[in-house]
Formats: sequence, structure tokens, C-alpha cells
Amino acid sequence: MVLLSVSICTRQGKALVSRQFVQMNRLRVEGLLAAFPKLLDSPSQQHTFVETDSVRYIYQSLEGNLFLLLITNKASNIVEDLGTLRLLARVVPDVAGGLAEPNIHDHAFELIFAFDEVITSGGYMDEGVTISSVRTNLLMDSHEEKMHNMIIQSKQDAAKEEMKKQAKNIQDRKMTAMRQEFGMRNGLGSDFGGGGQMPGGEMAGFGGGGYGNGDFNGVTPSYNSYNVPAPSAPEPPRVVAKGMKLGMGGGAAANKKNSLMAAMVAEDNLMSLSSKNNAFGAAPAAAAPAIPTTPATLTAEEKITVQMSREGTVESCDIKGTLSLTANKDEASLCGVAINKAALASCSNGWSFATHPKVNKANYEKNGVLALKDTRKGFPLNRPIGILRWSYSSPDGAPMTINCWPEDDGTGTVNVSIEYELTRTDMVLHNVNVFIPLGSTEQPSIESIDGNYKHDPREGLLCWHHELIDQNSPMGSLDFSISGTHSDAFFPVTISFQSTSLLCPIEIQSVTELGSGNPVGYTESKVVTPETYQCA
Repeated sequence: MVLLSVSICTRQGKALVSRQFVQMNRLRVEGLLAAFPKLLDSPSQQHTFVETDSVRYIYQSLEGNLFLLLITNKASNIVEDLGTLRLLARVVPDVAGGLAEPNIHDHAFELIFAFDEVITSGGYMDEGVTISSVRTNLLMDSHEEKMHNMIIQSKQDAAKEEMKKQAKNIQDRKMTAMRQEFGMRNGLGSDFGGGGQMPGGEMAGFGGGGYGNGDFNGVTPSYNSYNVPAPSAPEPPRVVAKGMKLGMGGGAAANKKNSLMAAMVAEDNLMSLSSKNNAFGAAPAAAAPAIPTTPATLTAEEKITVQMSREGTVESCDIKGTLSLTANKDEASLCGVAINKAALASCSNGWSFATHPKVNKANYEKNGVLALKDTRKGFPLNRPIGILRWSYSSPDGAPMTINCWPEDDGTGTVNVSIEYELTRTDMVLHNVNVFIPLGSTEQPSIESIDGNYKHDPREGLLCWHHELIDQNSPMGSLDFSISGTHSDAFFPVTISFQSTSLLCPIEIQSVTELGSGNPVGYTESKVVTPETYQCA
């Protein structure tokens, strides 16, 4: 069998689909198809084949005056050609979905592919071909392709997750750098909540200098009595009327000007210029550290790391604490620190305690005394040494939660409601600052607020400030609105504070010399600060 062409044509010889399997030019194909209607004896007669001097036409009528036509040479086996014709007559409606002319046009390429599955190059029928095998080959369903696509999809999903993770890390680094720059630009002191690690741009008064009387938008500032002494109004000077004196020295003129300014300040009950500059300008120089008056200094410090969801659920809370000893004098270099070991041993699951490798662990386990193993060497002078560490991981360790709800009202404005709740009523939090990114330099419109706030347009931050949060004020809220449409711009919300209320129930019972057992004077301090406290 040598098949020259397979065509679907009309009774007038117009080809709808034609596929050639030997080298033929277009003019010859069109000439052969144009000659086919003339060879039909009668339109109503059902012929199987007709011949010319050079080719044979084998055909089958379809619906709508269409013909499925095979053109072969006269030496071809007509029996095989008729079998091919019957197979193609079943393939055409299966692939095209019907025998109407629009169906043939819409599925022309699929029909050509189907013809290629039945007939090989050169015009020979592929043995063993069935309509089901043609349908399978046309679907091109490949298991290897599926596996390849699955591998590519998994890589794309992993890349997307890594992209989100890296984007979050970049955002966190930007926020951290922005807060640090924020603090350094405004000269924040070490008393700023969280050890100076949190932002407070244009807010130098939050930790070290009071609020001052800047842009509070009607909110009355309050001064922190344990951080800032109340400014005293200068006493009005007594002005003596005298005649004009020419050529007065610069010092006398300056003194008179200052006296007049002081009188005006006192008359209008205003803060002096120096006090105002102190509140919003550079922070005053930090006082020199006090010289220790006791032989030993003990510091119990806890660092809290909290991650919350946007709904205020605590997802993770890790607390790491350290008890440090600083020997200020020689008598404290060889000393033992007795703590309430029994109370620590009764702590619930989740707590872990570890002593310094150089501390006598056996003595600690038996007597609850933290002392060095080698009594020939003492603690180094004037350098804090961690002698005990502890850690705790549980959501109930978070002292407060934040719930932030930004809502787009559909008019290009976002209404934000944020509230805090003190979940550990045994703690007292000082100098609490909640930093809310706004995603805009626009001034927010404050609807209601518990506490005070400050807006920094340069960094696009809103600081919600509380001097004190304890069991008497365990809850508070802030409502404001600002132009925007993206609720993600208000996250992550960051919190900073200071506290002296440890979660660990550790207590110092005594400090004594190891040799004589004489008591050693000591100073004890407790500090709790957040390392990372976010709602994202």
C-alpha cells in the first residue's frame, strides 16, 4: 500500500483537511481533488473507489455532503486501503466530535495528527493501530512528564517559601536598622525600654528626658517621676528701671536679656528654652556609673522573646535568664551565693537550670550554694560572671499581648484598632512602647487612646506609650485612621518595656565567705527586657 494523500473534502472538491504522505506540490494536490467530483457517476450512487490512469480514489461519504478521500497509486493493495479507510472513518468523528463542517475546521490540526498516527511517512499503514491507541497517543499522557512537572512544581513551591522567608528577614532587618537609626538620631538614653534596642524617633523623652510639650495633638503628656525630675519654674527676677546706657558691656546686656526672657517664661507659665531643648533635642550626657559601695553585686536578668499572631495569640515565648556575680572587692572573690534551691526544684515542666562549668555543681544540688570548684582562685574583680542560667518556653510566659485589627473601609482609608492586655498580672511594666509601622508619612487621625502617642513622619512610625502597666491598668486600646489600602503595612508591631518582675522565682538568701563563713555585703538587682517582642 502506497497512500499519497488523505483528505476531507466537499462534493465540489474543496479540501477542508488534507494530509500528504509523499512529496507532492500544492498544484498537483489541488488538481487531484478537483478531478474527484467529475469521476463520480451519480451524486446519489454510493461508490467505493474510482480510478484514473495514474491514481485511485478510495472514498466514503460522510454527513453533510462531505467525503473522506484516500488517494493511492494503482499498485496499492485495495483490501488494505479499504481497512485503512474504515479506521479513518471511525477516527474522524472521535477526534472532531462530529462530522459537521465547523467541527472539521475547529479540529483540523488534531485530525492531521490522527492521520499521522494511522499512516506512517511514505504512505504505509502502521500495523496494529487501533482507535484507542490513536486516542492515547493524541492525549500524549506521559508519566515521565508528570513526574518532571511535579519536581518543577515542588521546586517552585520551595523557592516561593524561601522567597517569603527571605523577604520577612529583610523586612525585619530593615525595621531593626530603622529603629536603631531612629534611636541614635534622637539621642536615646540607655533607659529607653528594652535597653535602647527599640525605636523612638523624635521621642527622646520616652526613656531619658520626659515627653516635653511637642506634637501631642491634644494629648496631655505625663512625666516619668522615676526617670525625669519635674522642671522647676525659674523665679521671676526683680527688674530695676534705669535710664538707657550706651556702650554697655556684652555680659551685662546678655544678663539683662536672659532676665527678661526668664520673666516672660514665668509670666506665661512656659518651659524654659533649655528644658525644651532637653526634651526634644539631644539627650543629656549619661551620668557616670556609680561606684559600687558593697563588696558584691548580684544581677538577675531575663530576656524575653515573643512571637504573636495578628489576632493576639502567643505562638512562641522563650525566656532566658542569668544570675551574674560581680566581685567589687577582694573579700567577695571567694564567696558562696545561697539561693532558694528548693523553690527552683519545684518549678513545673518547661524549666531548665544550668550552673557555670566552674561552679561546684554538687554543692549547689545539695545545699543550694553557688561557689567555685577551685577555691584557690576567686572570681575576677569588677567583671560580671554568670553563675546560673535558666530557660523557660511556654506561651504563658508572655507578660502582655497585642491585638491589631486594620480594616479597609473601601474609601482609601484604613481604620486601625489595637489593644493590649496584661496577661501576667504579677508583673509591673515600666516605660512601655508599642511601635506601629504606618506604611505612610501621613499624620494618623487619633480617634481614641489610652496613654500617649507620638508620630514620626520621617520613618512612618506611630509610638503608643504607657508610663506604667500593672494589674490596675491591665487593658488599653488605641483607635486611629490613616489613608491607605494595605493592611499588611501595619505589621510587624513591636513592643519594648522594662520590668523588675522576674518570671523565675529565684531569691538570694545570703552571700558568705567560703573560708570563714562571714557574711558579705551585696547589692541585688533584677531586670527584665524583651529581646524580640513582635506581633506579625
